[in-house]
Amino acid sequence: QVQLVESGGGLVQAGGSLRLSCAASGLSFSSTAMGWFRQAPGKEREFVSAISWNGDSTYYSDSVKGRFTISRNNVKNTMYLQMSSLKPEDTAVYYCAAKLRSSGGYYHTGAYNYWGQGTQVTVSS
Repeated sequence: QVQLVESGGGLVQAGGSLRLSCAASGLSFSSTAMGWFRQAPGKEREFVSAISWNGDSTYYSDSVKGRFTISRNNVKNTMYLQMSSLKPEDTAVYYCAAKLRSSGGYYHTGAYNYWGQGTQVTVSS
């Protein structure tokens, strides 16, 4: 079955950096678009970033643009999110997701078919 496993979360001071990883198995990773979402306590899950199957196209929310970089390694079946200049408002559980359909865009949770269990990112002020 499809498994998405996030790692790399933790506690970091404001202004610091973290790199999240999402290891995928059970799907044709190299032909699957992927995305990162996050959910803070009491808030809805929100789009963070997405990447096309070949990495040629990337997408970011306005809140992380210029600070976060998404990438993927189709040999290792892994997606990454490099997060820099972290702010306390970036504190959330971060989820990776796999998007099997070519339609439906990248920005909404409903466009994705599979989700990881999440990894906690906490940014202290």
